[in-house]
Amino acid sequence: MVTRDIPWPVGTPCWIDLAVDDLNRASKFYGALFGWDFQAAPFGDGGYAICLQKGRPVAGIGVKPDGPGTPAVWTTYLASDDADETLAKVQAAGGKVRREPVDVMDQVRLAVAEDPGGAVFGVWQSRKNIGVGQANEPGSLAWSENWSPDFEANRAFYHSVFGYDFSDTNFDGTRYAFVILDGHPVGGIGELKSGFPAQWSIVFAVEDPHKAVGNATQLGGSVEHPPIDVEFGSTAVLRDDQGAIFGVTNMSVGVCPHGNPTFDDTGACMSSPPCP
Repeated sequence: MVTRDIPWPVGTPCWIDLAVDDLNRASKFYGALFGWDFQAAPFGDGGYAICLQKGRPVAGIGVKPDGPGTPAVWTTYLASDDADETLAKVQAAGGKVRREPVDVMDQVRLAVAEDPGGAVFGVWQSRKNIGVGQANEPGSLAWSENWSPDFEANRAFYHSVFGYDFSDTNFDGTRYAFVILDGHPVGGIGELKSGFPAQWSIVFAVEDPHKAVGNATQLGGSVEHPPIDVEFGSTAVLRDDQGAIFGVTNMSVGVCPHGNPTFDDTGACMSSPPCP
Protein backbone atom coordinates (compact mmCIF):
# COMPACT_ATOMS: atom_id res chain seq x y z
CA MET A 1 0.00 0.00 0.00
CA VAL A 2 1.11 3.57 -0.72
CA THR A 3 -0.22 6.57 1.21
CA ARG A 4 0.84 10.14 0.53
CA ASP A 5 0.24 13.62 1.89
CA ILE A 6 2.69 15.65 -0.22
CA PRO A 7 2.60 16.36 -3.99
CA TRP A 8 3.43 13.44 -6.28
CA PRO A 9 6.59 13.58 -8.43
CA VAL A 10 6.16 15.25 -11.82
CA GLY A 11 4.78 12.81 -14.39
CA THR A 12 3.20 10.43 -11.88
CA PRO A 13 -0.44 9.47 -12.48
CA CYS A 14 -1.75 11.32 -9.42
CA TRP A 15 -5.52 11.66 -9.88
CA ILE A 16 -8.33 9.92 -11.72
CA ASP A 17 -11.90 10.96 -12.24
CA LEU A 18 -15.00 9.71 -13.95
CA ALA A 19 -17.37 11.80 -16.08
CA VAL A 20 -20.93 10.43 -16.20
CA ASP A 21 -24.51 11.53 -16.81
CA ASP A 22 -25.79 10.34 -13.44
CA LEU A 23 -23.55 11.04 -10.44
CA ASN A 24 -25.80 9.30 -7.90
CA ARG A 25 -26.02 6.16 -10.01
CA ALA A 26 -22.22 6.04 -10.40
CA SER A 27 -21.75 6.54 -6.66
CA LYS A 28 -24.00 3.58 -5.94
CA PHE A 29 -22.16 1.35 -8.43
CA TYR A 30 -18.61 2.13 -7.26
CA GLY A 31 -19.59 2.41 -3.62
CA ALA A 32 -20.93 -1.14 -3.72
CA LEU A 33 -18.04 -2.45 -5.83
CA PHE A 34 -15.10 -0.88 -4.00
CA GLY A 35 -16.56 0.12 -0.65
CA TRP A 36 -16.06 3.83 -1.31
CA ASP A 37 -17.52 6.63 0.74
CA PHE A 38 -18.30 9.94 -0.92
CA GLN A 39 -17.79 13.57 -0.02
CA ALA A 40 -19.11 16.59 -1.88
CA ALA A 41 -16.22 18.49 -3.45
CA PRO A 42 -15.39 21.88 -1.88
CA PHE A 43 -16.11 23.54 -5.22
CA GLY A 44 -18.83 23.64 -7.86
CA ASP A 45 -22.55 23.15 -7.38
CA GLY A 46 -22.68 19.58 -6.13
CA GLY A 47 -21.86 18.04 -9.50
CA TYR A 48 -18.59 16.48 -8.32
CA ALA A 49 -17.86 14.01 -5.52
CA ILE A 50 -14.58 12.89 -3.96
CA CYS A 51 -14.36 9.11 -3.54
CA LEU A 52 -12.81 8.01 -0.25
CA GLN A 53 -11.25 4.70 0.76
CA LYS A 54 -10.50 4.44 4.49
CA GLY A 55 -10.91 8.20 4.68
CA ARG A 56 -8.36 8.96 1.95
CA PRO A 57 -9.19 10.39 -1.48
CA VAL A 58 -8.77 7.83 -4.27
CA ALA A 59 -10.81 9.24 -7.19
CA GLY A 60 -13.46 11.73 -8.27
CA ILE A 61 -16.82 11.36 -9.99
CA GLY A 62 -18.46 14.27 -11.77
CA VAL A 63 -21.23 15.13 -14.19
CA LYS A 64 -19.97 15.25 -17.79
CA PRO A 65 -18.73 18.77 -18.56
CA ASP A 66 -19.88 18.46 -22.17
CA GLY A 67 -23.34 17.19 -21.27
CA PRO A 68 -25.29 14.05 -22.24
CA GLY A 69 -24.34 12.31 -25.46
CA THR A 70 -20.62 12.09 -24.80
CA PRO A 71 -19.20 8.76 -23.54
CA ALA A 72 -18.76 8.08 -19.85
CA VAL A 73 -15.00 7.94 -19.32
CA TRP A 74 -12.26 7.74 -16.71
CA THR A 75 -9.47 10.33 -17.06
CA THR A 76 -5.90 10.03 -15.77
CA TYR A 77 -4.16 13.19 -14.52
CA LEU A 78 -0.37 13.44 -14.54
CA ALA A 79 1.43 15.47 -11.89
CA SER A 80 3.01 18.77 -12.86
CA ASP A 81 4.77 21.51 -10.92
CA ASP A 82 3.65 24.09 -13.50
CA ALA A 83 0.60 23.31 -15.63
CA ASP A 84 1.21 26.20 -18.04
CA GLU A 85 4.79 25.12 -18.67
CA THR A 86 3.69 21.50 -19.12
CA LEU A 87 1.15 22.53 -21.78
CA ALA A 88 3.85 24.47 -23.61
CA LYS A 89 5.92 21.27 -23.67
CA VAL A 90 2.87 19.31 -24.85
CA GLN A 91 2.47 21.58 -27.87
CA ALA A 92 6.19 21.66 -28.63
CA ALA A 93 6.26 17.83 -28.62
CA GLY A 94 3.33 17.49 -31.05
CA GLY A 95 0.41 17.19 -28.63
CA LYS A 96 -2.71 19.35 -28.32
CA VAL A 97 -4.28 21.45 -25.59
CA ARG A 98 -7.88 20.40 -25.00
CA ARG A 99 -8.58 22.69 -22.04
CA GLU A 100 -6.43 25.58 -20.90
CA PRO A 101 -5.22 25.63 -17.27
CA VAL A 102 -7.81 26.70 -14.72
CA ASP A 103 -7.57 27.25 -10.97
CA VAL A 104 -10.06 25.25 -8.94
CA MET A 105 -10.27 27.53 -5.90
CA ASP A 106 -7.13 26.95 -3.81
CA GLN A 107 -7.22 23.19 -4.48
CA VAL A 108 -5.44 22.58 -7.79
CA ARG A 109 -4.55 24.11 -11.14
CA LEU A 110 -5.50 21.68 -13.89
CA ALA A 111 -5.69 21.34 -17.65
CA VAL A 112 -6.52 18.70 -20.26
CA ALA A 113 -4.28 17.70 -23.16
CA GLU A 114 -4.04 15.14 -25.95
CA ASP A 115 -0.92 13.22 -26.96
CA PRO A 116 0.12 12.66 -30.62
CA GLY A 117 -1.64 9.28 -30.63
CA GLY A 118 -4.95 10.84 -29.64
CA ALA A 119 -5.13 9.79 -25.97
CA VAL A 120 -6.55 12.43 -23.62
CA PHE A 121 -4.99 13.06 -20.21
CA GLY A 122 -5.17 15.66 -17.48
CA VAL A 123 -2.40 17.85 -16.05
CA TRP A 124 -2.54 18.27 -12.27
CA GLN A 125 -0.63 21.05 -10.50
CA SER A 126 -1.15 20.43 -6.81
CA ARG A 127 -2.03 23.13 -4.35
CA LYS A 128 -4.04 22.09 -1.30
CA ASN A 129 -5.17 18.96 -3.16
CA ILE A 130 -2.31 16.60 -4.04
CA GLY A 131 -4.58 14.08 -5.81
CA VAL A 132 -4.87 10.49 -4.60
CA GLY A 133 -3.91 9.94 -0.98
CA GLN A 134 -3.76 6.16 -1.31
CA ALA A 135 -2.75 3.70 -4.04
CA ASN A 136 -2.07 -0.03 -4.53
CA GLU A 137 -4.66 -0.90 -1.89
CA PRO A 138 -7.95 -2.68 -2.72
CA GLY A 139 -10.38 -0.05 -3.95
CA SER A 140 -7.70 2.39 -5.09
CA LEU A 141 -5.58 3.04 -8.18
CA ALA A 142 -3.10 0.28 -8.96
CA TRP A 143 -1.92 1.07 -12.50
CA SER A 144 -2.32 3.53 -15.37
CA GLU A 145 -1.21 2.90 -18.93
CA ASN A 146 -1.18 4.72 -22.23
CA TRP A 147 -2.27 2.92 -25.42
CA SER A 148 -1.62 4.32 -28.86
CA PRO A 149 -1.33 3.09 -32.47
CA ASP A 150 2.03 4.92 -32.71
CA PHE A 151 4.13 3.41 -29.95
CA GLU A 152 7.41 5.16 -30.79
CA ALA A 153 5.86 8.62 -31.26
CA ASN A 154 4.10 8.43 -27.90
CA ARG A 155 7.25 7.24 -26.13
CA ALA A 156 9.13 10.23 -27.54
CA PHE A 157 6.30 12.57 -26.56
CA TYR A 158 6.11 11.50 -22.91
CA HIS A 159 9.88 11.44 -22.55
CA SER A 160 10.01 15.02 -23.83
CA VAL A 161 7.12 16.34 -21.70
CA PHE A 162 7.56 14.41 -18.43
CA GLY A 163 11.05 12.93 -18.64
CA TYR A 164 9.86 9.32 -18.74
CA ASP A 165 12.33 6.50 -19.26
CA PHE A 166 11.14 3.08 -20.38
CA SER A 167 11.82 -0.58 -19.67
CA ASP A 168 10.75 -2.65 -22.68
CA THR A 169 8.92 -5.92 -22.42
CA ASN A 170 6.35 -7.87 -24.43
CA PHE A 171 2.97 -9.37 -23.55
CA ASP A 172 1.77 -11.98 -26.05
CA GLY A 173 3.54 -10.19 -28.89
CA THR A 174 2.24 -6.72 -27.97
CA ARG A 175 4.84 -3.97 -27.81
CA TYR A 176 4.81 -2.65 -24.27
CA ALA A 177 7.09 -0.80 -21.88
CA PHE A 178 7.03 0.16 -18.23
CA VAL A 179 7.15 3.91 -17.62
CA ILE A 180 10.05 4.69 -15.27
CA LEU A 181 10.50 7.80 -13.13
CA ASP A 182 13.52 8.05 -10.80
CA GLY A 183 14.09 4.30 -11.16
CA HIS A 184 10.51 3.37 -10.23
CA PRO A 185 7.70 2.11 -12.48
CA VAL A 186 4.72 4.47 -12.41
CA GLY A 187 2.70 3.10 -15.34
CA GLY A 188 2.89 1.50 -18.74
CA ILE A 189 2.78 2.36 -22.43
CA GLY A 190 1.64 -0.01 -25.16
CA GLU A 191 0.94 -0.26 -28.87
CA LEU A 192 -2.68 -0.56 -29.94
CA LYS A 193 -3.86 -2.65 -32.82
CA SER A 194 -5.54 -0.66 -35.58
CA GLY A 195 -9.21 0.18 -35.08
CA PHE A 196 -9.01 0.81 -31.33
CA PRO A 197 -9.09 4.35 -29.89
CA ALA A 198 -6.01 5.71 -28.16
CA GLN A 199 -6.50 6.08 -24.43
CA TRP A 200 -5.12 6.19 -20.93
CA SER A 201 -6.58 3.18 -19.12
CA ILE A 202 -7.10 2.85 -15.37
CA VAL A 203 -6.75 -0.30 -13.28
CA PHE A 204 -7.97 -0.62 -9.69
CA ALA A 205 -6.54 -2.94 -7.05
CA VAL A 206 -8.91 -5.60 -5.72
CA GLU A 207 -8.41 -8.64 -3.52
CA ASP A 208 -9.95 -11.03 -6.06
CA PRO A 209 -10.55 -10.00 -9.71
CA HIS A 210 -12.87 -12.97 -10.28
CA LYS A 211 -15.09 -11.88 -7.39
CA ALA A 212 -14.95 -8.24 -8.58
CA VAL A 213 -16.16 -9.30 -12.03
CA GLY A 214 -19.11 -11.14 -10.50
CA ASN A 215 -19.99 -8.21 -8.28
CA ALA A 216 -19.72 -5.70 -11.15
CA THR A 217 -22.09 -7.67 -13.36
CA GLN A 218 -24.61 -8.03 -10.51
CA LEU A 219 -24.49 -4.23 -10.16
CA GLY A 220 -25.35 -3.75 -13.83
CA GLY A 221 -21.85 -3.59 -15.31
CA SER A 222 -20.44 -5.83 -18.03
CA VAL A 223 -17.23 -7.70 -18.85
CA GLU A 224 -14.95 -6.47 -21.65
CA HIS A 225 -12.20 -9.03 -20.99
CA PRO A 226 -12.63 -11.82 -18.41
CA PRO A 227 -9.91 -12.39 -15.81
CA ILE A 228 -6.55 -13.50 -17.12
CA ASP A 229 -4.63 -15.60 -14.61
CA VAL A 230 -0.83 -15.60 -14.65
CA GLU A 231 1.76 -16.67 -12.11
CA PHE A 232 1.82 -13.30 -10.37
CA GLY A 233 -1.91 -12.53 -10.25
CA SER A 234 -5.04 -11.83 -12.27
CA THR A 235 -6.48 -8.90 -14.20
CA ALA A 236 -9.78 -8.17 -15.96
CA VAL A 237 -11.41 -5.31 -17.88
CA LEU A 238 -14.97 -4.15 -17.09
CA ARG A 239 -17.57 -1.56 -18.03
CA ASP A 240 -19.64 0.14 -15.36
CA ASP A 241 -23.40 0.53 -15.66
CA GLN A 242 -22.99 3.80 -17.60
CA GLY A 243 -20.42 2.44 -20.05
CA ALA A 244 -17.08 3.62 -18.65
CA ILE A 245 -14.20 1.14 -19.03
CA PHE A 246 -11.81 0.27 -16.19
CA GLY A 247 -9.62 -2.64 -15.10
CA VAL A 248 -9.21 -4.60 -11.88
CA THR A 249 -6.15 -6.50 -10.71
CA ASN A 250 -4.49 -8.07 -7.69
CA MET A 251 -0.98 -7.56 -9.09
CA SER A 252 1.39 -5.10 -7.41
CA VAL A 253 4.38 -3.64 -9.24
CA GLY A 254 7.72 -2.90 -7.60
CA VAL A 255 11.39 -2.76 -8.61
CA CYS A 256 14.18 -5.30 -8.42
CA PRO A 257 17.56 -4.49 -6.81
CA HIS A 258 18.81 -3.34 -10.23
CA GLY A 259 16.00 -0.80 -10.60
CA ASN A 260 13.96 -2.79 -13.11
CA PRO A 261 10.20 -3.46 -12.79
CA THR A 262 9.05 -6.52 -10.87
CA PHE A 263 5.82 -7.90 -9.57
CA ASP A 264 6.08 -7.99 -5.78
CA ASP A 265 4.50 -11.43 -5.44
CA THR A 266 7.52 -13.07 -7.07
CA GLY A 267 10.28 -10.47 -7.07
CA ALA A 268 11.12 -11.65 -10.58
CA CYS A 269 12.57 -9.02 -12.91
CA MET A 270 10.15 -8.17 -15.73
CA SER A 271 12.66 -6.43 -18.01
CA SER A 272 13.49 -8.01 -21.35
CA PRO A 273 16.07 -9.48 -21.39
CA PRO A 274 16.12 -10.09 -17.62
CA CYS A 275 18.61 -8.11 -15.59
CA PRO A 276 21.67 -9.90 -14.13
